[in-house]
Amino acid sequence: MAAVLAVAEEYGRQASVEHSIGADQSGRRLGAGAFSVADPDGSLPHEAFIEIPGCPTVQIHTFSEGDANITLDTVEFTGVPREQAPAFLDAVFGGRAWIRTRLFPASQVLIVPLPGDVTYKEPVLGTGNLTPWLNSIIR
Repeated sequence: MAAVLAVAEEYGRQASVEHSIGADQSGRRLGAGAFSVADPDGSLPHEAFIEIPGCPTVQIHTFSEGDANITLDTVEFTGVPREQAPAFLDAVFGGRAWIRTRLFPASQVLIVPLPGDVTYKEPVLGTGNLTPWLNSIIR
């Protein structure tokens, strides 16, 4: 999470962070039992929600299982490994993310390339309602 905040600061963006620590606070740790703070193995699960306003608006929800959901304006990337979140943000803020469009069949896909031949792709739904940032990165 500190690396994500460092990338945001590098690009002059302010981030707000909310933490959920303990099995009673985290969304995916329901097996720990009611009113339990720790998991059965004694560990404390930690989730965080990071919001970075601006253009594009970025929301990152990290989970204790090691993955994250990253939302860019209205497009959500689910299951991104948490350790790749800083590189993901660097690609977005560095101008390497783009939208591929097709006329037939009509579709738009947001593509975020990362170092090491890793690329994340998500369809952009509601093609008539693109945000200004999404419109600006169409190729």
